[in-house]
Amino acid sequence: MNKIYQNAETAISDIQDGQTIMLGGFGLCGIPENSIKALVNKETKNLTCISNNAGVDDFGIGLMLQQRQVKKMISSYVGENAEFERQLLSGELEVELIPQGTLAERCRAAGAGIPAFFTPAGVGTEVAIGKETREFNGKTYLMEFAFDADFAIVKAWKGDRHGNLVFKDTARNFNTMMAMAGKITIAEVEEIVELGELDPNNIHVPGIFVHRIFEGVDYEKRIEQRTVRKRDA
Repeated sequence: MNKIYQNAETAISDIQDGQTIMLGGFGLCGIPENSIKALVNKETKNLTCISNNAGVDDFGIGLMLQQRQVKKMISSYVGENAEFERQLLSGELEVELIPQGTLAERCRAAGAGIPAFFTPAGVGTEVAIGKETREFNGKTYLMEFAFDADFAIVKAWKGDRHGNLVFKDTARNFNTMMAMAGKITIAEVEEIVELGELDPNNIHVPGIFVHRIFEGVDYEKRIEQRTVRKRDA
């Protein structure tokens, strides 16, 4: 089956107002830049976005926040995004901050078909408010639900027309588990290769999880914070 789409605009064209989308990446590493720009241009509103963080003010999900396209952020880190922080503190944006490991497991559980799981993370904190708890072997755990996302949008290094994906280095981050978790998964890649070019032993996400794939353009690959040591005198 050929899953190739022409560009980001065609791949995300049926994302509607009010839907829930997962967006891969960690900081600015491995974020679906082309798809985010297409969503900004499409002006889709009232979105619930599941992402580790929300980019920075002028890049990534930060662009969607500037345009007031996001109704709710589910993430583990506010980070370097001043507009995200401002909207959170002013009450303009609904935010669910959860432990990073819980965020990862809620993604993984969705991909594995597991409806809920128990974790000790967050017990005794605000994270636990309103959640069911249960004791196992003398220790208290919270019940967390798997995510229910309409779309998962990820960014990979290479992919083929069947949707098999390979990620480069730390860009695997949340991308791999989110790719398996969405009802419809959209993958943007730096390069689309011919069938058989990807080593089957090194495929990170099998194509069965991917519904649409397109080759992106003009990747900036920004670095959120660059720190280097001073040169020796």
